[in-house]
Amino acid sequence: MAIRGIAHRGYPLKYPENTMVGFQAALEFQFSHVELDVQLTKDGIPVVIHDPTVNRTTNGEGTVKSYTLAELRKLDAGLGERIPTLEEALLFLRDRVCIDLELKQTGNLYPGLEEAVLEVVRQTGTESQVILTSFDHYSVERIRKLDAHIQLGLIMFGASPAVFPYMKQLNARALSVRHLYLTSEYIERCAEEGVQLMAWTPDDEPSMLKLAAYPDILVCTNNLEGWANVHRQGRTATV
Repeated sequence: MAIRGIAHRGYPLKYPENTMVGFQAALEFQFSHVELDVQLTKDGIPVVIHDPTVNRTTNGEGTVKSYTLAELRKLDAGLGERIPTLEEALLFLRDRVCIDLELKQTGNLYPGLEEAVLEVVRQTGTESQVILTSFDHYSVERIRKLDAHIQLGLIMFGASPAVFPYMKQLNARALSVRHLYLTSEYIERCAEEGVQLMAWTPDDEPSMLKLAAYPDILVCTNNLEGWANVHRQGRTATV
């Protein structure tokens, strides 16, 4: 049975985050979506890693953008895994799952990130599988200027009604919000606006059970087994 949900960075509760082994675990759980994060190397290659530094998730130190791809390849991302390139991850996931691709742009941290990501998406033939998202909404705007049709989404910490006209302006359909801010009223508003709501990142069972009352929400979680159990049980509650 397929699990309607987003595997956050693969399966980080059991495997190194944003690595191929974690993505493989998400596929084995039959999640409908996988979320991954993209930064840019010193030589302009999009790579899959969450933090702007390699300190937390590898045995190295320093910023991602201070490393060339060849230098990043020498780092251990856990269990002997290497930091994947975006191309490697997309080719692995192609035709198997939808991909929530978060651009880790922060102001002008990565000049050219949007162009580089779009190029890899097009080269791998995954345009119809990806949703390009970011906390940096200027980054999302740049993507839209570069591509009129690719799926876009905004990420926000809290819930805001002001976002809906902006999303129409961008022709962005997905909205990712921290789950603690979601109310039944806001969930209904998203449905009325034709917005695909994504809730991040409920990992405990009570939070998951609340969200299970709203099957249209895409739950983004680190706890794949927990959400799979709730999803399969079909249990419901109210926010």
